[in-house]
Amino acid sequence: MCGICGFIEQTKTSLANPAKEMPPLVSGPDSTQNKILEHMMATLVHRGPDQGKTWTSEHAALGFRRLSIIDIESGMQPLTNEAGDKVLVFNGEIYNYQELRQELLDAGHRFSTQGDSEVLIHGYEEWGEHLPDHLRGMFAFAIWDETSRQIYAARDFFGIKPFYYALINGTFVFASEIKSILAYPGYEKRLNQEALEQYLSFQYSVLDETFFQGIYQLRPGHFLKFRQDTVVLELRRYFTPTLTPEAPLSTDKGSDVNPLRREALRKQLDSAIQESVQTHMIADVEVGTFLSGGVDSSLIAAEFTGDKSFTVGFGSDPSRYNEIPLAKELSEDLGLTHNGKRISEREFWEAVPEVLYYMDEPFGDPSAVALYFVSREAARKVRVVVSGEGSDEFFGGYRIYCEPNALHGYQKLPLNLRKALASLASHLPNMKGRSFLIRGSKTVEERYIGNVNLFTEKERKHLLKVCTRALSPQKLLEEDYRDSKHLNDASRMQYIDLLHWLPGDILRKADRMSMAHSLEVRVPYLDRKVFEAARSLPPGCKQKGQISKELFRQVALRHLPWDTSQRKKLGFPVPLGAFLGSAIGKEKLKEAFSSPAAKKYFNQDALEELLAGKGCGRGWTNYKIWTIYAFLTWYKIYFPEDSLADGSL
Repeated sequence: MCGICGFIEQTKTSLANPAKEMPPLVSGPDSTQNKILEHMMATLVHRGPDQGKTWTSEHAALGFRRLSIIDIESGMQPLTNEAGDKVLVFNGEIYNYQELRQELLDAGHRFSTQGDSEVLIHGYEEWGEHLPDHLRGMFAFAIWDETSRQIYAARDFFGIKPFYYALINGTFVFASEIKSILAYPGYEKRLNQEALEQYLSFQYSVLDETFFQGIYQLRPGHFLKFRQDTVVLELRRYFTPTLTPEAPLSTDKGSDVNPLRREALRKQLDSAIQESVQTHMIADVEVGTFLSGGVDSSLIAAEFTGDKSFTVGFGSDPSRYNEIPLAKELSEDLGLTHNGKRISEREFWEAVPEVLYYMDEPFGDPSAVALYFVSREAARKVRVVVSGEGSDEFFGGYRIYCEPNALHGYQKLPLNLRKALASLASHLPNMKGRSFLIRGSKTVEERYIGNVNLFTEKERKHLLKVCTRALSPQKLLEEDYRDSKHLNDASRMQYIDLLHWLPGDILRKADRMSMAHSLEVRVPYLDRKVFEAARSLPPGCKQKGQISKELFRQVALRHLPWDTSQRKKLGFPVPLGAFLGSAIGKEKLKEAFSSPAAKKYFNQDALEELLAGKGCGRGWTNYKIWTIYAFLTWYKIYFPEDSLADGSL
């Protein structure tokens, strides 16, 4: 695991903004470009504390910070081919590198290292832009071709590893994290207010353009090419996580799937998961595992070959906020050494600014704080951990995916009647069945934008001082829903989460919080072979009534106690309501909500209504408050020059 960065300057002089153009590239350790590169790399030291190295020429500058995991002695980058005309910087792991290495050797390529990085540069020589099709792993990499003066960059299938880029006065700049691009002297920092507006609905940065104007994320399953002479940037998708569920094979007994076929699917899934976990153990250092009390991480703990597990929790008593007792008990059953950390409220609040610094952008998911602490505990004893991210998105695990089953009968009523009942329910106080009536009057496209649906389009416009031309959440996801119209409602929800929630929330926090402590997190469920087994599962093997990821639980039952295999999702939850309502929490909120940034971007009356629990609709109130607090805290870190402003626009 590493941090990468670099820049490719336009060869022809641009007249767009001549006063801000950089001097021509000059290679050498004392060049201006090398100093810029070192400054960019310094922001990524946490991703690669072991070594740092640069490569510069008249045309390009590439930087690399290394966390040594595989081929510790000779796996340093930037890495060149034999001719020296192609240069690689790479963040991630390629798990099938040994097979690819042999295939490339047979094709006549010569290798100078034993690690996984070199298969990328020779693979690019052999397969060109089709290189990702041959890979199995997690990756974000860039290959500079000195002869054609083109850079090729790709991000892995599901978005495990990050890649950001910008065109700054004709110069292509890229990095593993946004903060590295901010260190490039030609960039002028400006807030993207459209990203803020969408964030209020999704709780994470959902657009291609980040919270920083002009800085973009490369989407999962995409590659890009940039030619230095033409300053043309080409983006292309090479992979889409399309779901292709088998048609249910009904039986005379009324089962949704033929029992023989169900058993075959279970064995296939079990085998794919076991093989993936073992493949993800490849390392020249010790590997541990994150372990919550849920079934996802428990199955990995049962299958992996290490001996250390790591858990965090809140409070001293066993509860849904303290998974340590459950994790400790399972660790003892599996013969693992368990390491648990209880997080106090004061530790939680003290960590928030650091968490948001490492996240790069505002992030409204408070579980990132728990991941920060469990990563810190693990990093004290190992360099690599395996973790259970992706199981819910692959196997249909979120309880909300069972909602279409619950609504099925009700939605047989005429739409006009359901709309009328929903209108009546919306004026009633919170009570059992109210949400059911409201959501049952909507299509899946109208009601589902992801696992979290905070402020509506109307609510966020009431909250913000300046509303942009941001699309509604439903309009933003319209094309993705259109692409999945052949699927049942639960699978369409799953597809939306594979495209957005998984990379935007789940994997973003896993990468940033682990890398904050120079820890590599590997995610065995997010494997191409596992996805091939998961993508074709019939709906009845994912949701059965109100039971989520039903077939996956059957797989887990072969390796875990019954109660563990059937346990509801946990995942290091945070007692957010208690923390926001405590004396510390109230003081933190008061300070943030009266800050210059709060006055600059938000209507104060709307903020006060929200804090009083009276504004911005009903439900999710604590998360709505937290999402705004996270933005205001982040803004103070990344825009300190505005911290003493008067709040006027």
